[in-house]
Amino acid sequence: MWNSRAPVAVLAALLYSVALVSAQGSSQWQTLTGDPPLVIARGGFSGLFPGFSSIAYNLALLTSVRDVVLYCDVQLTKDAAGICFPDLLLNNNSNVDQIFAKKENTYPVDGVPTKGWFSIDYTLKDLANVVVTQGVYTRSNKFDGNMYPILTIEDVGEQFRPPGLWLNIEKNIFFSQHNLSMRNYVLSVSKKVVVNFISSPEVDFLNSIKARVSPSTKLIFKFLDEAEIEPSTNQTYGSLLKNLTFIKTFASGIIVPKTYIWPVTVDNYLEPHTTIVSDAHKAGLTVFASGLYNDVPFPFNYSYDPVSECLSYFDNGDFSVDGVLSDFPITPSAAIDCYAHPEKNASVPDKPLVISRDGDSGNYPGCTDLAYMHAIADGVDVLDCNVQMSKDRIPFCSSSINLIDSTTVAQSSFNNYTMVVPEIKVGSGIYTFSLTWDQIKTLQPTISSPQKNYNLLRNPRFKNAGTYLKLSDFLTLAKNSSSLSGVLIGIEYAAYLVEKKGLSVTDAVMTELKKAGFGNQIALDVMIQSSNSSVLMKFKEKSKYKLVYKIEENIGDAPDKTVQDIKKFADAVVINKASVLPDNQLFVDGLTNVVNKFHGFKLRVYVELFSNEFVSQAWDFFSDPSVEINSFVTGAEVDGVITDFPKTAARYKRNRCLSYKETPSYMSPVQPGSLIQVVSPAYLPPAEAPNPALTESDVVEPPLPSAETALAPGPAGGSTVTPPRPNGQPKTAACFFLSTLAMLVATLFLV
Repeated sequence: MWNSRAPVAVLAALLYSVALVSAQGSSQWQTLTGDPPLVIARGGFSGLFPGFSSIAYNLALLTSVRDVVLYCDVQLTKDAAGICFPDLLLNNNSNVDQIFAKKENTYPVDGVPTKGWFSIDYTLKDLANVVVTQGVYTRSNKFDGNMYPILTIEDVGEQFRPPGLWLNIEKNIFFSQHNLSMRNYVLSVSKKVVVNFISSPEVDFLNSIKARVSPSTKLIFKFLDEAEIEPSTNQTYGSLLKNLTFIKTFASGIIVPKTYIWPVTVDNYLEPHTTIVSDAHKAGLTVFASGLYNDVPFPFNYSYDPVSECLSYFDNGDFSVDGVLSDFPITPSAAIDCYAHPEKNASVPDKPLVISRDGDSGNYPGCTDLAYMHAIADGVDVLDCNVQMSKDRIPFCSSSINLIDSTTVAQSSFNNYTMVVPEIKVGSGIYTFSLTWDQIKTLQPTISSPQKNYNLLRNPRFKNAGTYLKLSDFLTLAKNSSSLSGVLIGIEYAAYLVEKKGLSVTDAVMTELKKAGFGNQIALDVMIQSSNSSVLMKFKEKSKYKLVYKIEENIGDAPDKTVQDIKKFADAVVINKASVLPDNQLFVDGLTNVVNKFHGFKLRVYVELFSNEFVSQAWDFFSDPSVEINSFVTGAEVDGVITDFPKTAARYKRNRCLSYKETPSYMSPVQPGSLIQVVSPAYLPPAEAPNPALTESDVVEPPLPSAETALAPGPAGGSTVTPPRPNGQPKTAACFFLSTLAMLVATLFLV
């Protein structure tokens, strides 16, 4: 049906000019053979492109370990041709219902009447104009207009010539009921292309071919849900799991849902692992885990990190599966070659600097003792404290000046303390300066779940755990840590606090730093961060701390004159991800020159916010936070990353692939703007105006008033001045590897 021999050869040279590096340290693997686990790409790179399409298979080959196995669910057509397609029903993953409108049929499938467009109703010729589409509705449909044809098994085997080919036979009995022999087809196609693995959940099917296939073809028994009945033996799959010696009589391995290995509680936490892997290995069976997807809710133990999930299956100290089945093969590839079995005393590069956002706030309520202790244990470089002031002038760490955002104050006896402060936010709040420190300590902290609208919650068992720390306690904790390189102290709303409430947060911070001995020590860097230049100017006059200017708005450029102004009061800047790699409907559409502009004036650039939830990342990063971090660090050359999941960033910084002489493809940065070029014109998102340039008037402010000259505190209802501009207080003007994806698409159709 389709010819891609020439394009594949060209793309292999064009898409990556780097060599794929074999997995390291094979002697450490607890697989059956001692070799590294296999990466099996289900339908190719089906997590991004329509599964089982030419581009999905190509991308899997080009972004994975060199022995990646391409996985194909086999369906039979009316004329007994074998196609790679994920389901008996064609309508969920193709446009067949548009090509053959009102031609659906109803057939019994496993005894259940099922209606739809079945492969058995169409010849291979009939399907010539049917194209595959994205069948998972939470994934982008922007590639559905690219007209990717349905592929035969011969197409995949002959044209791609993969290192390994896996055929999965799911519904042999159904095809037999319609006078189509899956057995005959599989034996026939095995003589035309090299088939390395054949799996099926039907015992009789595997028994029927075991004496006829090549000795190099491994037969794998596929376990379905434990309660389901295996039709040949009339036993549940759970029962068969207890008789692995029987499985060994017709198969060399098993493939199981991942929950067979790591069961999950009803509230989505991992239970202790089972013994299925070690039991199967004792029986001489290899074990493959299925169901590893980057874009689904993980058990909370993984902190929405797909690399962590992969590592739990082959680098846990107890066992290793022999392979994993994934829609995102780049992730297990990197997990195997870059992250598994880290060297304890390996050197760690200086960049990127890993800076926490409210500690480990992805897993615990931000700015609590738990969040800070876990951030330190996870390897954060710089621990942060956003300083707030209580009514009785106690500086403490909290993610927000509005207690409603971070505590249970709205459900407390202080819920009548609401007030409107336009200088801080639109609408009402309950602010830290309205309560004493003793009152604040009675409140329960709450974990932040920024993606709760997608039902992606954070660690609910610990949603109210931990206690807040005074700034003095935070500094003591940091000073007693042997692994930190610095602390970052965030200060916002300083002008309002001193003018309206008589609270000088800058003076309070300076006093606490001096009392804690940070004025004359050199072991830890002290960074003062603010979106107000006036705050940083005050610290510049009275200290030698490193000063970090936070630019809250998304910017598309930083003119030299503006950067020169920033250089007068700052050593570094914090910018948003969109100021580096702007996106349009979650497609990165370019790389700005902002980082280079700041670097040109020797200002370090730290970027926020890196979160693990896949919905927080552009499609270009494959729903993998490590891919996103890598693209900003090695691609955009940022100096540091600010994250609410510091363990992910700290592990990335220590991955051994960064030290390879030749960077493997799965550790190459994404080429900005390349993926959106693959989208067909009819599916392109509307063009967006670029982000504005940062101007001098955005930066320069009047001096911060001192506590002695400040106005008396305003009325309890707050003031009525104009709300602040995006970057702080009111200001007054004064002085690689997807790089040729578009070419990939073009060449695929030059046939």
